[in-house]
Amino acid sequence: MSAYAHEMEREISARSLSSRNSEMGSRYVMESGFYMTSFAATIFIASLVTVGVLLITLLITLTVMLQSCQSKSSGVVEIQKTVDDYNGCKFFALYPELNILEADEIPSTCQAFAIWYIKAGQYAKDLNATMQAVENYFSSITSPNDGLDVVLMDVDDILSSDPHHTNLLMHRFEQFGCHDCVKEATHLKHLLIFRLYMKLRAGGWPLVLLSRRSLIQKNATVGHLISAGYSGWTSLIMRSDEELQMDTCQYFSTRRALMQRDGIRITGVISSRMDALTGPYLGKRIFKLPNALYYNFESTSISE
Repeated sequence: MSAYAHEMEREISARSLSSRNSEMGSRYVMESGFYMTSFAATIFIASLVTVGVLLITLLITLTVMLQSCQSKSSGVVEIQKTVDDYNGCKFFALYPELNILEADEIPSTCQAFAIWYIKAGQYAKDLNATMQAVENYFSSITSPNDGLDVVLMDVDDILSSDPHHTNLLMHRFEQFGCHDCVKEATHLKHLLIFRLYMKLRAGGWPLVLLSRRSLIQKNATVGHLISAGYSGWTSLIMRSDEELQMDTCQYFSTRRALMQRDGIRITGVISSRMDALTGPYLGKRIFKLPNALYYNFESTSISE
């Protein structure tokens, strides 16, 4: 074979090998990767960013929701604790009131709830509801014409308490940010009791006023009642010297027994204090008015 032929053979072989290597390289590129245009890459990156933002937003939302749930749970716990404390204080207040005891056994922490009872408007609601119940009852029945069916009302709910004692109570309430609480609550009670008194009188009910005060104070008490707008009562019962030696429960029971002996029928007894609402001869109905000084502060010894 000539030198030219050998040269041509080597050239063909080289081209063939180069072509084969080129094909393999191309095949390698196709198998190990993929081609992406700049537009597709932009879309892909934007999608990744969007997904990332959504995940971060979801994470933040879940965090806020968790914190909110924790806050609500904490709030529920606090509310439940407040309700439990309030109910506990109501129990401690009721025990001395039912047993006509001093309020020394009431925890000092309950004083804040006594303020709340007035400031939150609960006392006003209770007082209005009780007055409505009294009015509904007496409007549903008729007073006989013989004048023997009477209604007993507590004078100490009608007239103001001792001014010095009231001032001491107001001083105590000032410490809890309720300067006028006692004054406002007492004014509301007197207003609603006066309205009830006038309605009962207009309905023809004979009204008997019961007082814990000594008979010596009768003239002053009558003067206070008249100046407050009260008139037309059937009788005003006050304590004799002998009755001053009795506890108030026995005194009221004895007076009611004497009424019954004289043929008087007690249709209802109205008072905010338990000593007037316990014992025998109470008649058909008794109505317990809520006490503005809910935790029996009236019977608590107060030192200046």
